Amino acid sequence: MSTPLEKPQIISHIQKSLNYTVFDSKWIPCSAKFVCMGNFPRGTGVIQIYEVQHGEVQLIKEIEKAKPFKCGTFGATSLQQRHLATGDFGGNLNIWNLEAPESPVYSVKAHTEIVNTIDGVGGLGIGDGAPEIVTGSRDGTVKVWDPRQKDTPVANMEPIEGETKRDCWTVAFGNASNDQDRCVCAGYDNGDIKLFDLRNMSVRWETNIKNGVCCVEFDRKDINMNKLVATSLEGKFHVFDMRTQHPTKGFASVSEKAHKSTVWQARHLPQNRDIFMTAGGAGGLHLWKYEYPAQRSKKDAHDIEMGVAGSVSLLQNVTLSTQPIASLDWSPDKQGLCVCSAFDQTVRVLIVTKLNRV
Repeated sequence: MSTPLEKPQIISHIQKSLNYTVFDSKWIPCSAKFVCMGNFPRGTGVIQIYEVQHGEVQLIKEIEKAKPFKCGTFGATSLQQRHLATGDFGGNLNIWNLEAPESPVYSVKAHTEIVNTIDGVGGLGIGDGAPEIVTGSRDGTVKVWDPRQKDTPVANMEPIEGETKRDCWTVAFGNASNDQDRCVCAGYDNGDIKLFDLRNMSVRWETNIKNGVCCVEFDRKDINMNKLVATSLEGKFHVFDMRTQHPTKGFASVSEKAHKSTVWQARHLPQNRDIFMTAGGAGGLHLWKYEYPAQRSKKDAHDIEMGVAGSVSLLQNVTLSTQPIASLDWSPDKQGLCVCSAFDQTVRVLIVTKLNRV
């Protein structure tokens, strides 16, 4: 029998009240610093840089811009530069040198409406191939950008003529284990999940999970696709086994009803891809572990390989806020350290213990 003390504990280490609505927070790689992005009550955008020092957070820098910031990523930058790519309410994609943030080092009018979601790959030594940024917007399009190429996206996934434009809420890169292959997964407000193969410029797979898709994330970006977590409005999340694609049934999956409300985020632990945390609309965090089945694939009646889904178990959960936790980011450098922000205008630095024992 495992005693409660042997389980991982989610400890709120530091919390800081902010004077603005914070939409996203990210660790700055190879540092004890993180950034918060959002909008001031007066309608302008703000990026704040904090550093963890002696059990407190110190505000290092505050940057104010014309448009509110919705999302950001360091995924397409080098460890030397650590430039932050942001999507804002005006549909702009900007890349900032946080040391000299007066004007962006790259800027493009990416979408006609708000940029809801952003992800990067090919930077930070994660994922082979070019550094690329993917953005998803309320305008229904998903676009892939190469910061070395001005003005035009390298890929544009948009609804065909006559199709209803669906609000894209989440995007994620995956399958970037070599220079040729790369996928983008996108989730939409009607429950659609689409997997775009960037090598062949085609939709490789699509499904619908019946509720708006709030977050999709591969367990790793830089390996052959292994698992994908998708979270949704009604408190459910799905884990898809991405190793075996059946021609008609697609990918095997397991679903879990986790929170009593929207599951806003899922984030895999950088040091262990089978552990992930979900963040909920009622201010709770749940820590999960995925268990693989004895065999990950089997033959169907027609002798075609199909995937077998595993199971998920809850390791720990905690309620931190009365408001939704809208962003969560693990530190890539220190196992168990994470930052999350909620709509109670608070950012929290958390420590999750005993992750090496689960």
